[in-house]
Amino acid sequence: MSESLAGRGPGPVRPADTYADPPGSAAPRVPTPWLALMAGPLSFGIAGPALVLDDLARDLSTTTGTVTWAVTAFGWGIAVGTPLMTGLLRRRGARAALGACGALVLLGALLVLTVPVLPAVIIGCALQALGTAGLTSIAMSLTGSARSMGFVTASLAVVGSTAPLVGSLVSDAVNWQATLALPALSLIGLLAVIGRVSTRPASTAASDGLGAVLLTAVVTALVLVPHHPPVAGALSVLTIAALVRHLRRRPQGFVPAAVVRSPVFLISSVLAFLLAAVNFGLMFAVPDALADHTAWSSGEIGVAMVWPLVLGGALSWVVVALSAKVGRQQVVITLVALSVAGVVLASVSVLAVLLLVAQALASIAAASGQGVFAVHSTEAVPDEERPAAIGLFNLCYLLGAAFGPAVVSLL
Repeated sequence: MSESLAGRGPGPVRPADTYADPPGSAAPRVPTPWLALMAGPLSFGIAGPALVLDDLARDLSTTTGTVTWAVTAFGWGIAVGTPLMTGLLRRRGARAALGACGALVLLGALLVLTVPVLPAVIIGCALQALGTAGLTSIAMSLTGSARSMGFVTASLAVVGSTAPLVGSLVSDAVNWQATLALPALSLIGLLAVIGRVSTRPASTAASDGLGAVLLTAVVTALVLVPHHPPVAGALSVLTIAALVRHLRRRPQGFVPAAVVRSPVFLISSVLAFLLAAVNFGLMFAVPDALADHTAWSSGEIGVAMVWPLVLGGALSWVVVALSAKVGRQQVVITLVALSVAGVVLASVSVLAVLLLVAQALASIAAASGQGVFAVHSTEAVPDEERPAAIGLFNLCYLLGAAFGPAVVSLL
């Protein structure tokens, strides 16, 4: 990363324009566009099915509410897969992790394409989520500059903003199964990347199966909190307490103490969580407000929502790249201010253009924050723990994406 980042604490210096590989690697550089292609299709799994759930329910002879379990399964898969697959990256090296993630994506895509029954669709979505979550975190860990990180995170935002429309078009042209298999496009990027990465693991510490199980339990409980607050909340507290106790016994285990005890990592992750919660919350609140204050149809509202989200994703690349040239404090203040301004504007506005501007501000803040704070969080930990930091950081961002809409629905 660029040394010109102001306010950075002591830590390893990373050249500004290199493409990082796990420490000790002599592998060729990985061009950033391939990393973006490997990461971006994850967003198809999150937002792509939004407009085809009715078709899916009709063909499977069930209700729309029931088929949303496929989307829930994808959300669970990316939340669980993010730390698990980056743990595999730490222990087995980038090439082995990419191979495992690719196999999961391929198997999941084959299931949704060839077995049109609900249990297979749910399992297929979960498998694709596990794999694409790993591919995204690996892509981010292979970036070597703020500009490269920004390009990768911008790809997630831009794909996510157009995913409902693309998913609908693919469903009309082919079928809803092809829409659910869109995350498999990440395999194109994987094929270009896998031969360029190291086979050497980033960490030589002994494996920690119990730590992986406990973290999976924590993530599962947290994902269920918006749906079953009392039970899932209690389970979250219990599983977090068990994981903290295990961490004291195994400080170099699946969840490295050097990562979770870093103040910079913790602050960066909390900020990313909050910015994501605001952005994804407004993605539900703004369409409702537009429906209340305009005569637009649902289709017109969907089209109108594309431009602020695309704008936010596209501008985030510029913001993340520029963050390497200005002070860390200024960047943090700017992103938080944009997010707060988006909330205030959405709360007091009834004009459609102002509501869409509010969404654009929140989108710029969240998409930029994912890239900027990922840079900050990985700078604060030893090189060998960089994959773990990326995985845990992305987990916090994804939890924000899950909690935001839930909070809006309660309000």
